[in-house]
Amino acid sequence: MAESSSYKEYVAGLVAGVATVITGHPFDTVKVKLQKHNTEAHGVSYRSGWHCTTRILKTEGFRGLYRGATPSFVGVAFESSLLFGVYSQTKQSLQGGVQSSCPQPQVIIPSAAFGGALISFVLCPSELVKCRMQVQGADSLVPKSSRYSGPLDCALKTVKTEGVTGIFRGGFTTLLRESSGNAVFFSIYEYVRYYMHSQLKAASSENSHLIDAGIGILSGGLGGVAFWSAVLPLDVAKTIIQTSPDKSSSRNPFQILSSIYRRAGLKGCYTGLGPTIVRAFPANAAAIVTWELAMKLLGIKHESKIPERLDPGTDDIGYKSFT
Repeated sequence: MAESSSYKEYVAGLVAGVATVITGHPFDTVKVKLQKHNTEAHGVSYRSGWHCTTRILKTEGFRGLYRGATPSFVGVAFESSLLFGVYSQTKQSLQGGVQSSCPQPQVIIPSAAFGGALISFVLCPSELVKCRMQVQGADSLVPKSSRYSGPLDCALKTVKTEGVTGIFRGGFTTLLRESSGNAVFFSIYEYVRYYMHSQLKAASSENSHLIDAGIGILSGGLGGVAFWSAVLPLDVAKTIIQTSPDKSSSRNPFQILSSIYRRAGLKGCYTGLGPTIVRAFPANAAAIVTWELAMKLLGIKHESKIPERLDPGTDDIGYKSFT
């Protein structure tokens, strides 16, 4: 890929990030409230994700589901741009310019983990603001006088009371979640995409766009479900670390998860699993379909190639791109 088109990969990733927030933020709000309140020894407790959703709609209206969305749009758009751009370019670098006929785990995993580690520095402060905004809804035990008026107010008060490092509270946990989770996500995405295209490569050209969209939905959705199934306990710990009012509380995710496990078992470590999985499929499907469509419009070819005979009468092997 020409260096002059490198920026296009970041633009495509940014558009994918916007699609992710629009689709998935309401589910994320429910997940964060469950993680915050249902893991506390005392306080508000929701019976299920649906119960939490109806409470939000009843007390705050539809806008309550998008509480904290502003930092999400900024953070996730920038994060997605960085993730997809770094992943694509790191993968190209590790391949040394040599295209492979099938996904290579020794290339995909380090590329995804590296991209995930980098974006954690962007995600951590934006998610801290988002989570603190989300948990202070009408059901919150936080006094109205202590509530934030908006994302900027939240960020400024955090820096004022906790210092600059306070805005990065939960950074180590975010890094662990993103590096390991994205290694899982891109592995599932690349393999599902490759094998589905290999099965459907004989489909007529008239249906190629619909097939690409369908494969994008399935590969992205399954990748998202795999991501959150693998790292949800780390996300639970991160939510608790970032929303704890006690500045001296533990920031060790494993210590926090151990405490939750003793009190609520494995189920407690997977608090918010329902809305997280329900969100994961459509949000990540939207991200991948949007990303692949944006790459097409920007003239970027996807690197996964499927071997295909150029001529039935020869042994020559060519490669076909499905973007």
